Amino acid sequence: MARPRRGDILSLTVDDLAFGGEGVGRADGYVVFVRGGLPGDRLRVRLTEARSRFGRGVIESVEGPSPDRVEAPCPYFGRCGGCRLQHLAYPAQLRFKAKQVADCMARIGGMDAVPIRPIIGAPELFGYRNKMEFTVAAAPAAEGPIVGLHEADRYDRVLDIERCLIQSDVMNGLLAEARAFFAERKLPVYDQESGEGLLRFLMLREGKRTGEAMVNIVTAAPQLTELEPLAIRLRSRVSQTASVILNVNPKKASVAVGVEEHLLAGRDHIREALGGLVFQISANSFFQTNTLQAERLFALVEESTELRGGETLIDLYSGTGAITLLLARRCRWVYGIEVAQAAVDDAQRNAKANGIENCAFLAGEVRAVLPQLIGRGVRAEVVVADPPRAGFHPKALRALLTLGPGRIVYVSCNPATLARDLGELARGGYRIEWVQPLDMFPHTPHIEAVARLAKT
Repeated sequence: MARPRRGDILSLTVDDLAFGGEGVGRADGYVVFVRGGLPGDRLRVRLTEARSRFGRGVIESVEGPSPDRVEAPCPYFGRCGGCRLQHLAYPAQLRFKAKQVADCMARIGGMDAVPIRPIIGAPELFGYRNKMEFTVAAAPAAEGPIVGLHEADRYDRVLDIERCLIQSDVMNGLLAEARAFFAERKLPVYDQESGEGLLRFLMLREGKRTGEAMVNIVTAAPQLTELEPLAIRLRSRVSQTASVILNVNPKKASVAVGVEEHLLAGRDHIREALGGLVFQISANSFFQTNTLQAERLFALVEESTELRGGETLIDLYSGTGAITLLLARRCRWVYGIEVAQAAVDDAQRNAKANGIENCAFLAGEVRAVLPQLIGRGVRAEVVVADPPRAGFHPKALRALLTLGPGRIVYVSCNPATLARDLGELARGGYRIEWVQPLDMFPHTPHIEAVARLAKT
C-alpha cells in the first residue's frame, strides 16, 4: 500500500504497548503509535503524524475493546498528562511493566538469560502519592487562577484539577483551600514571557505514617504579607498542616525549586516513619513518593545486601538517607553520596534524630566524590545505588568498577538505563543474579526495578 498520510483514517489492532504507554498497532505493516490504545483493541485511528517508518494517531472509534480495557474512574483521564493507564486493568498493567523490564534487559543490555523475578504490585491503587506538584496558571476572564497539572503532551496548557485520585483526601483538601484563597485574594499569576506576576507552583507533601502535611507555595517574589493569611487559613481548616513554606524562584526556569525559602507557619519540615525510623523531609528534598511501596522496596534492598554487621557500605545517590540509615543498623560503617546539599542536610538531621552515628554523608556528584573516597583508601564490600532516570554517569560507573565491591544492589526508576548500566557492569566482571520489577506508580507507565549483582 502507499505510505499513509496525515489525516488518513486507518483500521488496526493494537498488539503491544510502547515504553511510554502508547498502544502500538500496524496497518498493512505500517507501525502506528496510538495514545490510549491497548493490546487487543480494534480501532479506527486518524493519523496526526506520518513518517516514513511509523506514524502517530488518535482514536476515532473503538470497534472492539481489549479484554483488559476498563472504565477510568478519574474525570480528567485522557486530558490530564498523568495516570495514562487508568483504563487498563491493574493485572494487565503489571504484565506490561514486567514485560518492559525483560525487553530492556534483552534489547538494550544484551542479556536474554537474566532471571526476572515476578513483579511486586502496589497495595494501594489510589491515594498512594505523598507528594504532588501543581502548576498555577492564569484563567480566562475574571475566574480565579487554574491550579492543576499539565494537559497530555502539552507543556503550555494546564488543566484545572479540583481533586486528584492518586493523592489523599487531606492533600485534596489543602489543594481546594489554596485554590480558593488565590481566587479570593486575586493574587496575580506569574507570566513566563513578561516575567511579571507572583504565583507559580503549589507543592503538597504528606507523611503517610505520621499524618503530617506540608504546603509549599512557589512564587516569583518574597511577598510574605500576601501569603501569611493562607498559612493561618490552612492551619485552622486542615488540622494535619504541620508546615507552610514559601519558596522564591525569580528565574525564568519553570521549576518548583526556590533560591530562597521562608517559613510561613509550623516547622520547616514534616516527618515520616519508615522501617522503624523517623525521617525529616524538607520542601525541596527527595523522598520516595509512595510510602507503602517504598517500605517494600527498602526491605528488598536490605535483604539483598546480606549484611552481617562488619561491612563497610556505600550508598550512591543517597537522597535524604532513607536507605543509608536503614542499612546502617546492620553494618559497620556507611557512606552516603548525594549531589543535593538540602538532601544531605536532611540526611544528617535524620541520622541525629534516630541516634545513628556510624554513617557519613558527602555532598557532590558521585563521579567526583566516589573517586575521592577510593583515593583516600576507602573500600566497601557492598554498594547500593539509586541513580536518577539518566542512570550512572560513565565516570561514576568506572569509579564503581574500580572500587570493585563484592555485591551491588542497583535500584532503578528507568529499565532502559538500568539495562545499559547492567550491561557495562557485566562486561566489567559482575554477574547479574536477578532483576526484581516493582510497581511504585499504578496507572502510569513508570516502573521501578531492583537488580542484585555479584563480583565474579
